[in-house]
Amino acid sequence: MATVLKPLEWVLGNFSVDMGIDLGTANTLVCVRGRGIILNEPSVVAVKKGTNEVLLDGMAVGNAAKAMLGKTPGGIEAVRPLRHGVIADFEVTEKMLRYFISKVHEGRSWVKPQVVISVPTGITDVERRAVVHSAERAGARRVYLIDEPMAAGIGVDLPVTEARGSLIVDIGGGTTEIAVLALAGSVVATSLRIAGDEMDGAIVSHLRRYHNLMIGEQSAERIKLTIGSAFPMEQELSMEVKGRDTVTGLPGRATITSIEIREALQQPVRRICESIRQVLEETPPEISADLVDSGCTIVGGGALLSGMADAVADFLGIPAQITADPLTAVARGTGVFLEKLDIFSHVLSADDEA
Repeated sequence: MATVLKPLEWVLGNFSVDMGIDLGTANTLVCVRGRGIILNEPSVVAVKKGTNEVLLDGMAVGNAAKAMLGKTPGGIEAVRPLRHGVIADFEVTEKMLRYFISKVHEGRSWVKPQVVISVPTGITDVERRAVVHSAERAGARRVYLIDEPMAAGIGVDLPVTEARGSLIVDIGGGTTEIAVLALAGSVVATSLRIAGDEMDGAIVSHLRRYHNLMIGEQSAERIKLTIGSAFPMEQELSMEVKGRDTVTGLPGRATITSIEIREALQQPVRRICESIRQVLEETPPEISADLVDSGCTIVGGGALLSGMADAVADFLGIPAQITADPLTAVARGTGVFLEKLDIFSHVLSADDEA
């Protein structure tokens, strides 16, 4: 049963901008009805070390905070309050959400928007409630939760409400969400804690093991996007990387190739492909027949890894395609969800409709 709003809350709500939020491990994106994606910033917050007090000078949330990762002085710490798609630090997440909501409303702290937030498929009821409470404490008057695969399917205009199967794979920062969607629901779904962060970690380990070079996670991400690949490239690439020599402890450099980075990424990429196959093995035959031609749609930041669609298609033997602007698919889906709440209302769980 819907909550009855107090008159003052109703008035404040009418001056707010309802929004959809892709609350990701790596990035948070905000979509506003009629305006599209208006905010895309890293899910990073700078705090005073040993406390959860957010630095206000310089607005140390998002892009400003990410620039501090691995470079902060002794009294400051840049933290990522979400891990594997769920809240690891309740208080910091609340402050981060409050900052994003306030930024959308141009600093008006008294607004109370209606918010749709995407969450990983496999999170627990406790973790779902943590997301709802964080958003409410950050200023939302009403919070809806939607599973990330469904939001992604809606965002890329798959026929999710029809009696026709669609396979969506969302490779984010902390999790890979895989689901077969039909009739506005997930027929089969799984959440894998192997995604972009795991790929970055594999690159860090490779550089340390084979080049005696220690690099940070931002450098690893840059390598992944510059010369990383999941499938052999037409023209292999190379680049120079700088970091700390693990033998001498001094600044050092190394030249690496796309071939060795592909080998470093082989294990996480294969794990993702194996999980997609497992979902397909659990899919009813009638829906499997739909997927023979439509294949697999890949979204999320991991879709930007060169050759990802080719690797999936080669492993599974079905078509695989990357959508246009895969990074914003989930956020766009939350925006469409807001516009069509009457159509998608039965996607909500009992907690969401309370």
